[in-house]
Amino acid sequence: MYLFTLLGNLLIMTTIWREHSLHTPMYLFLCALSISEILFTVAVTPRMLGNMLSTHRSISFVACASQMFFSFTFGFTHSFLLMIMGYVAICHPLRYNVLMSTRDCARLVSWSWAGGSVMGMMLTLIVFHLTFCGSNKIHHFLCHVLSLLKLACGKETSSVTMGVILVCVTALMGCLFLIILSYVFIMASILRIPSAEGRHKTFSKCVSHLTIVIVHYGFASMIYLKPKGPRSMDSNTLMATTYTVFTPFLSPIIFSLRNKELKNAMKRTFHRTFCPSSS
Repeated sequence: MYLFTLLGNLLIMTTIWREHSLHTPMYLFLCALSISEILFTVAVTPRMLGNMLSTHRSISFVACASQMFFSFTFGFTHSFLLMIMGYVAICHPLRYNVLMSTRDCARLVSWSWAGGSVMGMMLTLIVFHLTFCGSNKIHHFLCHVLSLLKLACGKETSSVTMGVILVCVTALMGCLFLIILSYVFIMASILRIPSAEGRHKTFSKCVSHLTIVIVHYGFASMIYLKPKGPRSMDSNTLMATTYTVFTPFLSPIIFSLRNKELKNAMKRTFHRTFCPSSS
C-alpha cells in the first residue's frame, strides 16, 4: 500500500508533466496535491510501519517534533489546495481553466504551501513548549498531537490543548465551508446548461474532487470532532492511522478512475515510456 501510494502519485505527476494537453490550472493543482501526498507519506508512513513491525518502538524528541511538523504542514497544505481548487470556481464557475493563467495557479499553490508551513510550525512550537512529565509512552503509532498532549502537565496544558483543537477545527471547517460554497455556485452553473448530456459531462469533472473532499474531511472530522468516550483513545488511534494511510492511497485511484482525460494520458505516457517502438 505504501509503495502503491508513492507510485500512483508519481504516475500522476509524471503524466501531467509530460502531457502538454494537461498543462492547465486544474491539473497543475492536481499535481500539487500529488506532491503533498507523496511528502506526507514519506514523512510519516515509514516510521509508523517501522514501529508496527519492530519490538523496539522508540523515537527521539527531535524526530517526534519533526514528524508532527511535517504531518501538520502537509495536512494543512492538502486542505488549502482542496479549498483553492473549489474556491477559484466561485468567481467564474467551470471556466477557470480558461480564465486563470499558469502564473496565477503557481501563486495560489505557493500560498497554500506557505500557509501549511506556517500552521505546522506554529502548532508544533506550541505543543513542544509544554512540559512533559510522568510516562513517556505515546499511545499511538506516530507522534499524533492529541496523544502527545495527554502526556503534558502543568497549568497551561488544558488551555493549550483546547487552543490546538480549536485552531485545527477552525481551519478544517473554514476550508470545508468555502468548498461547499463553491459547489453551490458550480451546481447553479451546471443546472443552467440546457442539455442533460452537457450537465452530466460537466458534473462528472467535479466528482473526483468532491470524492477526495469527502474522504479527507470525513476522516479529519472524525478525529477532531468525535465526542470523547470510554474507548476514545483506541478509536482515535485507529481513525488517525486510517486517515494517515488510506487518504494518500485512495487519492490516485479516485483521480485516475474518475477522470477519463487523465486516464487516457496515463496510457499514452506508459506506452511512450515502455513501448516506444509501437507508438
